[in-house]
This record gives sequence, C-alpha cells and structure tokens, in this order.
Amino acid sequence: LTMKSRNELTVLYIQIRRDPITKQEELNEFIHHSDIPSSQFTTLNVFDTPHFPSTIIDPFDLIFIGGSSDASVLCEDHTWLEDFYQAIRRTVDVGSNVFASCFGFQVAVVALGGAVVLDKCNMEMGVYSIMVTDDGLNDPLFRDCPVDGFLAVSGHKERATTLPENVILLAYSEICPYHAFKIKGKNFYAFQFHPEVNDIDLVNRITRYKDQYLDGDGTLQKIIDGVVPTPVSNALIGKFIDRIVLPSC
Repeated sequence: LTMKSRNELTVLYIQIRRDPITKQEELNEFIHHSDIPSSQFTTLNVFDTPHFPSTIIDPFDLIFIGGSSDASVLCEDHTWLEDFYQAIRRTVDVGSNVFASCFGFQVAVVALGGAVVLDKCNMEMGVYSIMVTDDGLNDPLFRDCPVDGFLAVSGHKERATTLPENVILLAYSEICPYHAFKIKGKNFYAFQFHPEVNDIDLVNRITRYKDQYLDGDGTLQKIIDGVVPTPVSNALIGKFIDRIVLPSC
C-alpha cells in the first residue's frame, strides 16, 4: 500500500462561525498550518447547514473542527448540535482522523459523555503557558513539546469539568485542567486552546470580538501587549498531518 501524499488528502472542515471575515480567516489558518491546498478542503458550516447525516464524515481523510464565538454547547437553541454530536460519535466509531479546536473540543467532550460549564472567573483570553502531561510527552503528536510547557492562544469562557471515558489527558494550563486529549486507540485529538491561531490573527480576532468577551476597561490593550508568537502550538497541525494522518492513509 502506498501512502497518500499531502496533495491527495481530502479534508472536511466543520465550521461553527457566522462572521464572514472570521470564517475565511479560520479556514485560511487550517490551510496554512496544515500545508494542504485549499482545493482539498470541503467546508461544512453548521449555521448554513444545520441538519446533516453523520455519514457526511465518511469520505474524508481527515476532519478539522474549528472554534466559535457564536455558539455554546450549553445553548439549547442550536438545532444543529444533535447532528454534530452524532457525527462526532461516528468519527470515533469508524476511526477518522480528527483535529478539534476550542469549540470543537467542547462539542467532542459533550458528544462523548463529558461535561462543560460556563466559568467566567477562569476565562482565558490571550496567550497562555500550556503544560504537557507525562502521557502527552509519550504521545506521537506532543512527544517533542518542551517539558516545561509551551505558549498557545486560548480564548474561552466555558470549559470541561469532566472528560469522556476512554480519553488520555495530554495538556492543561494553570487555570484550565483539561486543555488537550486524545481518544485511546484512535486518531482523535481535541484542544481547548487554538493551535490554528497565531499571534497576528489573535490580535485581529480579539479586537473584532472585544465587545463580546471584554469589558471596556483597558483589558483589550493589556491582552494585546501580552501577545507573543506561539510556534510550538501552531506546529501541532502540521505534525498531526505528518505523524497521524499520512501514516494512516
């Protein structure tokens, strides 16, 4: 069997965004960091297509699930959540290659039996130090991350309080105990932080969404002043393609 090359991989990108600028920005981030041509991406936006069969995931070599400033797993008005949960369960059942970021992490937690709460007191918004667990340091994706942690973009008001069964905790931060996990025996990785967002996009995005997340008390400038590049975090996407996806295809 010959391994597929990067320019043969088919990608399903599940998008949970309404704002046209951020929709394009996030797609570009996954294209850039994965080094996979845009023509190989198919976008499924859950606001535009709220109902879809779980089998929608079947033809694709890998699935990226993005973040959201427009959705919450705690919101009962999202008519698309149930189909989304079913699709995630199917990716686990059929062994898909999955890379889920931020909101994608939270959807995966709930779909697979964990729990998420609103916790504004422990909100993360900016660049944070992410620590890798011992299991993480033995994981093919995280194995060469610095032992003393790495910097990543994180922006969330909601967080997991319990993880699903059958997952391995890979990373955490000082105020968020669950930042990354993989499902045992599967190529399914989920990240509360944003591996796809770099420092430049972070400044653009928090400025765009400042009214939604921040009080107008100088917090925005403080966050912007603390923004630094996050190369280790951003490299996880390319490593996922090289180490997890390509060997499986």
